[in-house]
Amino acid sequence: MASLDNLVLEPTKVLTPKKIWVDIDNSPHVPFFRPIIEKLREREYEVLVTARDAYQVRELLEFYGVTSRIVGKHHGKQKLFKALGTCWRALALRKIVKEAKPDLAINHGSRGCLLACAFLGIPSVTLLDYEFTTKVPTIRPTWLMVPTVVPDDQLPIGSKVLKYPGIKEDVYLPGFHPDPSLKKRLGIAPNDLLVTVRPPAIEAHYHNPESEPLLAEALKRFVATENTQIILLPRNKRQEAALRSGWSEAIATGKILIPQHVEDGLNLIWNSDLVISGGGTMNREAAAMGVPVYSIFRGHIGAVDRYLSNQGRLVLLETTEDVRTKIKAVHRGRLTRPLSGVRSSALETIVRNIVAIAESKTTASRAARN
Repeated sequence: MASLDNLVLEPTKVLTPKKIWVDIDNSPHVPFFRPIIEKLREREYEVLVTARDAYQVRELLEFYGVTSRIVGKHHGKQKLFKALGTCWRALALRKIVKEAKPDLAINHGSRGCLLACAFLGIPSVTLLDYEFTTKVPTIRPTWLMVPTVVPDDQLPIGSKVLKYPGIKEDVYLPGFHPDPSLKKRLGIAPNDLLVTVRPPAIEAHYHNPESEPLLAEALKRFVATENTQIILLPRNKRQEAALRSGWSEAIATGKILIPQHVEDGLNLIWNSDLVISGGGTMNREAAAMGVPVYSIFRGHIGAVDRYLSNQGRLVLLETTEDVRTKIKAVHRGRLTRPLSGVRSSALETIVRNIVAIAESKTTASRAARN
């Protein structure tokens, strides 16, 4: 593995703007890729966007105004169906991309994109912030780009590695503008303690069933807490139906609110007093904004979450007793803006590296073959 820790590639002069393909595979990738796409288009790159219809990706694309071509969907939690679905999507992407002839592909752990790139010989950049994601056997991206806190020895061999400062969520937080009217719009009493809860991704390959009793205990605790409102954010319709069935009384009384329409996740976090989540992205978004956050994720803990935990910005819950004793149910003070830091440099570093790779000999030679 060629490790280029903390190195930023120097882009060469853009002689002919290249075509870049961005594949969006999961809901967190929509806000993440939006500023990257905008920056590339500002540099006169043509950007093709494809997306998988899973975990509210379609709704978030519409919410954020990102135009894309929807290809494929989620195929449930059975490994066989997952594998077949990935292969089918790769073939569908191959047909689209073969006609579009991009010079470089960008994704955030999209296995369908990697397979399509392997079929067509397209150089690829895969961004990752969780080193324990399932790999595609024998297939590696040309380049990997990860946060600096992710250790090299946890990354797959066979890809060139670049790193960027901060965490993935730092890329898009600079564009966030809080909406203080959210509580009023959703009918939440201004003085109520607001708890935003994101259930674990039970259909994901990394899911550990130990997360589920932690979710139940958290909901049970705050349903029984006076002057408290819970915003519950299911990942898909199947999970929503199960939660509505299991917590029907609390939902009927308004103690638990499931938004009827897609809401800006960052705005929900910013208006919350605390966040409890079984997914990495919402945990890290809250940590990046200085909102108290408690993780009920029980899969392999990645380097980024360990880093945030060691800094005291994320509390890892392991047992139902932790849920009862470690969560501090108190109102928090709010700043006028989210915490700053290295956010702008994270976006700048990623875009600069993509431009440098797009203008490198690898993509130039491929363009000549086309």
